[in-house]
Amino acid sequence: MLDSDCARRAVFLDRDGVVNKPRMVNGVAHPPRTVAELELTEGIREVLQALKGAGFLLVVVTNQPDVARGTLTFEAVEAVHARLAALLPIDAFYCCPHDDEDGCGCRKPKPGLLLRAAQEWGIDLRASFMVGDRWRDVDAGRAAGCTTVFVDYGYHEALRSPADITVQAPAEIAACILNWAARV
Repeated sequence: MLDSDCARRAVFLDRDGVVNKPRMVNGVAHPPRTVAELELTEGIREVLQALKGAGFLLVVVTNQPDVARGTLTFEAVEAVHARLAALLPIDAFYCCPHDDEDGCGCRKPKPGLLLRAAQEWGIDLRASFMVGDRWRDVDAGRAAGCTTVFVDYGYHEALRSPADITVQAPAEIAACILNWAARV
């Protein structure tokens, strides 16, 4: 790991619900199965451009348990990531293809994806942010030592620990992060 004076700041982003809209089926959020189903969340391009312009690395960290469940291929996940990389200034994608029963260290709420990215990219986790729309994202960010940002869509799922910052829509993310970062 790099000395904190040389380490980089990052914004870790959950994918489905933050970067792209989830596909809703009977009131339950699901990932896009194909590139054709991919739809960016409103304002995310401008949010990411502002964060990139402020010097943040942009790293997507996503659970994709449908791979383990056999309802989605890893190739389909990678195709969605390739399309997102073509559309947005994202530096890296880290994906956990496991389900809860697999007990892996990379499935959020465990911080494995963030820790691996920090090691590989020289990221200072204490100067970084984790943005997500579920308790798993907030808990993973907290466990990694990041400032947490919760996008509150009003899901019927409570947070297990409070987020440092709460926003109502992805379009609010950049202003909140840049304001917070300027204070510390």
